[in-house]
Amino acid sequence: MENLHIDLSKALSFFPANAIDELRQPIAEAHQALEQGTCKGNDFIGWLHWPTSLTPEFLHDIEQTAHNLRALCDVIVVAGIGGSYLGAKAVVDALSNSFGWLQTENGQPVILFAGNNISEDYLFELQSFLRTKRFGIINISKSGTTTETALAFRLLRSQCEAQRGLDEARRVIVAVTDAKKGAARTMATKEGYKSYVIPDNIGGRFSVLTAVGLLPIACAGFNIVKLVEGAAAMERLCATAPFDSNPAEQYAAVRNLLYRNGKKIELLANYQPKLHSIAEWWKQLYGESEGKDGLGLFPASVDLTTDLHSMGQYIQEGERTLFETVVSIGKPAHEVYFPTDEENLDGLNFLAGKHVDEVNKMAELGTRIAHIDGGVPNLLISLPELTEYYVGQLLYFFELGCGLSGGVLGVNPFNQPGVEAYKKNMFALLGKPGYEAETAAIRQRLGL
Repeated sequence: MENLHIDLSKALSFFPANAIDELRQPIAEAHQALEQGTCKGNDFIGWLHWPTSLTPEFLHDIEQTAHNLRALCDVIVVAGIGGSYLGAKAVVDALSNSFGWLQTENGQPVILFAGNNISEDYLFELQSFLRTKRFGIINISKSGTTTETALAFRLLRSQCEAQRGLDEARRVIVAVTDAKKGAARTMATKEGYKSYVIPDNIGGRFSVLTAVGLLPIACAGFNIVKLVEGAAAMERLCATAPFDSNPAEQYAAVRNLLYRNGKKIELLANYQPKLHSIAEWWKQLYGESEGKDGLGLFPASVDLTTDLHSMGQYIQEGERTLFETVVSIGKPAHEVYFPTDEENLDGLNFLAGKHVDEVNKMAELGTRIAHIDGGVPNLLISLPELTEYYVGQLLYFFELGCGLSGGVLGVNPFNQPGVEAYKKNMFALLGKPGYEAETAAIRQRLGL
């Protein structure tokens, strides 16, 4: 099997020869610190060798649970927020038929996501949609008390029990939560739900290859064995390969080199709309891992060529504080040819007979050349195909690259202290017991 490939040449061309060499030692030290467990946040590095530790028995159990849910449900709602849903959605969207959710006759359950917002309209419309559906729930929450997810689960659980009865509801509700403690664990034990454990040493944004991601992905009908095989192959490669053939080390190094030289924004670009949710997952992975202590690249994304008609002008000629990382897919899954038109009013007959993907690839190459000429350093990450195996490689590549990059940056890539600030204010404004002092302070600040 081929491997994911990274091309740094159009980023390093902006620097003197051998500029990347200044990062070789810091990258080696960051990798060693991960392997030896001496890095900052070392109690959350269980993801590092997770793919190669997964057993056939564990994967079979996930597949069996997914099989049971698929047999009993027309719709499966995944309740979770942040890392508890982004990874699963990224893989499902990348591998799904773009219009599969409309094709109810294909026998596949529809996978929906909830618990990632507090929109009253969204929840009302979701519940309305589910009133005539046989639906099940995968509740993903370490604590069971995260506001967005707990609210959605309360509503969905009550509706599921009302529509299907208590006994059948217990068969179609699965909990992915802490091994021993928390509200979600307590309820799962009390109600007898099938459950899976979120490992204590793997944070949410690194959890896509645990049951957090694997169960929803299997419910969507995809091959989680191949996904894990791809991730494990990338794990083995990056654990032993020297810097010059180690894609994760190279990626971490060049993005730190660019950051040190005034590039503050990384744009993750794709030319395949199925990768949109991969970019959303990537933004959390890197934004939450590196954005602290007044440091870190700002992760943003564009879907091309679509966004060339909205963001293209800024990328080409705006402030030169960004660089671009392009994820390119080698071979499409289907063939469509550019048609001939007798009148040729649009002037596009010169493309007649070409694969649409050939046109897309030339748009990709032409855009990269234009952006490079416009002063935007460019990295290229190439996947041979968009399959479970290569998506697995991409996931692990980004995870390891993130751990290494954060280590070189000098932050703890595995905590997220800033996330709690909004929760504290929200609870105070809502009058949650125990937040009286904060409520008074905020009311005074707002002049209430």
